[in-house]
Amino acid sequence: MGDIQALRSRFREMHEKGCFVIPNPWDLGSAIFLQSLGFQALATTSSGFAFTKGLPDSPDAVSLSATLAHYHELAHGVDIPVSADFQNGYGSTLDELRSSVLACIETGVAGFSIEDSTGNPDKPLFDFEQALERIQLVRRTIDDSGTGVVLTARSECFLVGHPDPLKESIKRLQAFAEAGADVLFAPCPAERTNIQTIVRELSPKPVNIIMSGYSGLKVGDVVALGARRISVGSGLARAAWTGFIEAATKIAKEGSFEGLDKLASFGLINQFFMDRVGE
Repeated sequence: MGDIQALRSRFREMHEKGCFVIPNPWDLGSAIFLQSLGFQALATTSSGFAFTKGLPDSPDAVSLSATLAHYHELAHGVDIPVSADFQNGYGSTLDELRSSVLACIETGVAGFSIEDSTGNPDKPLFDFEQALERIQLVRRTIDDSGTGVVLTARSECFLVGHPDPLKESIKRLQAFAEAGADVLFAPCPAERTNIQTIVRELSPKPVNIIMSGYSGLKVGDVVALGARRISVGSGLARAAWTGFIEAATKIAKEGSFEGLDKLASFGLINQFFMDRVGE
């Protein structure tokens, strides 16, 4: 594990220019392997972690204590910065939000994201002013902590079915930027026009673009569109689940072990972790 404050400083510097891919492991083993591939930072995935617990992706389903333990394990288990997908901050009131944010910082993460989703299907987004107040509170809390943790503000308009998601996302994220967010993020369909518009309207703030499925775009394409950071959300976790589901279903439904063909060998994976233990 690297020095936490040094990793936080490095993570902040990574957003100053250029673009980097920040993939999303779902457990410590996947985090360690991603680091070995040369990625310079990692981000957690709330859904990927929830699935390992047999739970849906919701702050109401996965406890704050389990979430914080997961952050701590990853932040202290690799030598590169880890940013946390902290959902809506695990706080319905400002006091609760401040408390949970301080607890998140204590885990050793280099950054975290806060979204404007309520988790309530009847009212999926916090009202604009309330969402803004929450980002302002998180900014003050980070500043008071003196840690320099990077704050990513997320707007979930596309994901919750807002009638005009692009316009509303930009409106909210521009306000969040004024409130002190370091990075801006609107999870949306990975289309060139969406990416171009979001990056242009939110410039010069760094923008995170998510590529959680295959759209035909490559890293270089997203870089050319002006993104500062590229994440994959639950993509890698779902890739692992896809292989597992297909192999297990063939055994159960067809009596076939075809899904176990062309796997990475036990020896290759085991040796990877043996070499790490021996370091």
